[in-house]
Amino acid sequence: MTVELLVKDRVGEIVLDRPDKLNALDPAMTSALEERLDEAEAAGVRALLVRGEGRGFCAGRDLAAADPVNEDATAILETIFNPLVRRIADFPAPTFAAVHGACLGVGLGIALACDVVYMADDARIGSPFARTGGVLDSGGHFFLADRIGSHRALELVYTGRLISGREAAAWGLVNRSVGRSSLLDVTREAATRVAAGPTVALLESKRLIRRLDDEGLGLADVLAAEAVAQGAASRTHDYQEGFRAFIQKRPPAFTGA
Repeated sequence: MTVELLVKDRVGEIVLDRPDKLNALDPAMTSALEERLDEAEAAGVRALLVRGEGRGFCAGRDLAAADPVNEDATAILETIFNPLVRRIADFPAPTFAAVHGACLGVGLGIALACDVVYMADDARIGSPFARTGGVLDSGGHFFLADRIGSHRALELVYTGRLISGREAAAWGLVNRSVGRSSLLDVTREAATRVAAGPTVALLESKRLIRRLDDEGLGLADVLAAEAVAQGAASRTHDYQEGFRAFIQKRPPAFTGA
């Protein structure tokens, strides 16, 4: 199986497991990833972690399966990879990526579509498309320009330079850079901690942030949306539990409901 789903303590862990190809996505592996995402959602996981086996996170699309002369590049993106990136970005739980080694092309899109991205210090991330005559895809332009500015985004696009996890974290492209040996432990700990939190309220924040990105909401719109979100949260068990625990000076026992 090229993509596995592990579930422990309400945390789903999706593992890209085609290490001999640096977890590059061929059609079968892409379908398997979609299936594992569906299974994770059906299992009701309260956080999702995405990682890769072997020497890298994901080297992008498996070009050995490509037919550049005859294939419809637009259709491939519109029907296969774009929906996959949106599926991860819209996953109904907090999402984390643990990135090591190469993270390129659609692999970059998968990682940056997650809510929180931790990278190994020596991981390599960027846009190598200038070497193949192609255009950065899988949401890369949005993620790069939004997080590091158009000038840095275009530098990476133009030059094809890959940056390390340390540089990506310093630029604000990812959340943190950590030693390779501790990457998975750090990411798992964060995902497990979040999964034990008030995930209904956290998802309201995720939706609000997504609207800020997609709709460019102004302050008045955000204030109104926050009021609606707070109202929805106030009707949950976790909201009531959080208030009781605060008053009783004890740790809250959140259930995600």
